[in-house]
Amino acid sequence: MSSEDAAAAGGSAGQADPDADHENALQDVIAVDPDDVEQGTVNRLDAHTGDGIRHRAFTCLVYDTDDRILLAQRAPNKRLWDAHWDGTVASHPVEGQSQEDATEQRLEEELGITPDQYADLRVTDKFEYKRYYPNEGVEWEVCSVLKVTLDDASLDPDEDEIGGMLWVDYEHLHENPSLYRQLRLCPWFEIAMRRDFS
Repeated sequence: MSSEDAAAAGGSAGQADPDADHENALQDVIAVDPDDVEQGTVNRLDAHTGDGIRHRAFTCLVYDTDDRILLAQRAPNKRLWDAHWDGTVASHPVEGQSQEDATEQRLEEELGITPDQYADLRVTDKFEYKRYYPNEGVEWEVCSVLKVTLDDASLDPDEDEIGGMLWVDYEHLHENPSLYRQLRLCPWFEIAMRRDFS
């Protein structure tokens, strides 16, 4: 998720990995057990290729004061779930970084959202999932869900991360997900939304 997607590429068996020199091959993520207990760090590229390595991640659902959720389309250059719609940002904390701090960082990097625009960033859920993206890679994550409501909905998206944006009535989306199928939602967002009973 987020910029690791470009790293999450894997070549077919017997072929050289074209992404071995990708910037994300030089980064690490936090390996975890099913209870989200840290098991050390692993290479970010290794975590997203082959059968993957379970690691810590987060997704943040961004709302406005009218209870609309901001759907953000992943940039088309993403290797995993390129051009799919997320709600709203997703990535991984680095070693020693809290989920809240990592989310705050990604909100600003991807959407230009700064901490003075909200006051209620919080973790609301956590789940494990594993999904393969055909011929490209895998996500195997213990994913925390964070929510935040923007008092100021000003946005300054990074086009290298965000392909498009769409504000959607959250209750309508939650109750009628099939009506939004043409958007091709990211699997972690679909899981987070399905588990949300608030």
